[in-house]
Amino acid sequence: MVRVIQGNLNASGMRFGIVVSRFNSLVTERLQAGAIDALCRHGVRAEDIDVVLVPGAFDIPLFAKKMAESGRYHALICLGAVIKGETPHFDYIAAAMTQGIKEIMLSCGVPVTFGVLTTESVEQALDRAGAKLGNKGFEAAVSAIEMANALKTLEE
Repeated sequence: MVRVIQGNLNASGMRFGIVVSRFNSLVTERLQAGAIDALCRHGVRAEDIDVVLVPGAFDIPLFAKKMAESGRYHALICLGAVIKGETPHFDYIAAAMTQGIKEIMLSCGVPVTFGVLTTESVEQALDRAGAKLGNKGFEAAVSAIEMANALKTLEE
């Protein structure tokens, strides 16, 4: 018989770390609230959630790596908002941060979800932070729960 491994959404007894960029805080505070809401709705106790606030999106990978290496967390959630401006700065920040987050997940073996918005405008970012198109922080947290449970099942 084929064994299908898929994570469930019961996060009781699990610990999660959230790394949030303070830059574009109008957006990132909403993403953070959405992530915490999702975790709590799925059984995580508030004391089992650690939030680290960092200056900007470029800083997310360093703190996510330290958290992943600590062994304290079943999964990590990275949240930020990189909004395109008039210079290529957006491209450099988004690419470096994305690559850094991917490398952490692969090298540390801890699920790390990507709740960093990369948008053309503040309006697009707000729409994805709870205004019109759902809350990507909430979605990233639900993905983190599912990935943590799938990994736990795979390792049994």
